[in-house]
Amino acid sequence: MPINPLIGAEDVSAVPMAARVANKAGLEPNLHNFLLMHIMGLNVAGAIGSAVASGIVIKYLC
Repeated sequence: MPINPLIGAEDVSAVPMAARVANKAGLEPNLHNFLLMHIMGLNVAGAIGSAVASGIVIKYLC
């Protein structure tokens, strides 16, 4: 089963720029793809997840 490389690119915490780059890459094979809102959701989830993980690490290390 092939793995979509956009999945890894969407989870970067640089939210607006990573979403635009992944959207542009997704539009290359098919101009009718509507990906931007899905990508933004994954970006925000990644940012929230990394904030929660860093809070847990700080709680146990300090």
